[in-house]
Amino acid sequence: MLQLAKDLYSFRELLAVLAWKNVIVRYKQAYLGVLWAILKPLMLVLVFSVVRKFVGINTGHIPYAVLTFGALLPWVYFQESASEGINSVVANTALVKKIYFPRVIFPLVSVLTKMVELAINFLILAGLMAYYQLVPSLHVVWVPIIILYTICTSLCISMAGAAMNVYYRDVASALPVALSFFMYLSPIIYPLSLVKKTLLIDQAAGEWSQTLFTLYTLNPLVGIIDAFQKAMFYGEAPDFSVIWPGMLLVAAALPVSYLIFKRAEAYFADVI
Repeated sequence: MLQLAKDLYSFRELLAVLAWKNVIVRYKQAYLGVLWAILKPLMLVLVFSVVRKFVGINTGHIPYAVLTFGALLPWVYFQESASEGINSVVANTALVKKIYFPRVIFPLVSVLTKMVELAINFLILAGLMAYYQLVPSLHVVWVPIIILYTICTSLCISMAGAAMNVYYRDVASALPVALSFFMYLSPIIYPLSLVKKTLLIDQAAGEWSQTLFTLYTLNPLVGIIDAFQKAMFYGEAPDFSVIWPGMLLVAAALPVSYLIFKRAEAYFADVI
């Protein structure tokens, strides 16, 4: 990982140029431009709100639309950056074949450029909170750390996925299906409190309830979404009993993902 930090510093100007190019190209020929970054989470909130009318999910004093948008904000960033990161090496075939620089820059650029859309969604969330007269507490200082955790989680998928996608193009096709599945295993449509009540209080799975809850929290997005909602809406610090399983998984997976990428990198130009 130290080598990664050195590469980033040495090629920081290239990283900045490629990131800027990605932002410009993405919206240059799109009629709606940056509105696409707004439409996806808003449409999902609308759909989930309709579903909630039939299911009857209780969110307490926080409006469902705000709580769901707060869950979608880190989720959409993770989903979009991971999807683009996996395609990042294949999408830059010409550069891979012509000149040498650390190829890990490609998934990094994909993850960093999605910060633009994340910033736009933060503005929308601020507008929703102002409309519903929700004022964040001092615990909002946890948000940058939560976003950094989300970036690391995205990089785990992006680096290993980008390397494998060079050799097996099915990886890019399979990812949207896998992420759609994990969306329902994350507290987006429903709050985490509902899962806690079902497994930890009601013991719906009997003696397996605690084990199932721990397995559930191995999904890093569970801790990320819950921590983000607590910091932004409830004025509480993150619940580390929920965060630590996923955080340990990401801490172990990130260097492994980087090693997979570096091992495959030497043969990109030949295979791609």
